[in-house]
Amino acid sequence: MDIPKKLLVVDDDLDLLEQVGMLMQSEGYEVHRAQGQEEAEEELGSFIPDLAIVDLMMENMDSGFVLCHNIKKLYPGTPVIILTAVQAATGLDFKARSEEAGAWVNADALLDKPVRPEQLRAEVRRLLAR
Repeated sequence: MDIPKKLLVVDDDLDLLEQVGMLMQSEGYEVHRAQGQEEAEEELGSFIPDLAIVDLMMENMDSGFVLCHNIKKLYPGTPVIILTAVQAATGLDFKARSEEAGAWVNADALLDKPVRPEQLRAEVRRLLAR
């Protein structure tokens, strides 16, 4: 019997938190939900996620970047997907033009909201397979 992979899903939008959580549970993952950076950091004290899906802007504008940094510091091998609506809301583009330029973000993937379920599923599978 396979042990399900553990995912940490973090978003201050309860609807999105539930949607992503239910989608990942339907794929067979064990999902831990947190409604913001502070709650997520408490969760990180009780389990090691195999992958994290993190909103960019929560309590603070940089909460997702800070949380990603903290996850990578605690668990360097844990992939992190950052979800963001920043580009749609502001026109700012956080996608790096090169690998070197994106190194400061330290996320393994940056996906725009609204994210298509098939796109998120594929990205989670890809990152967990490496």
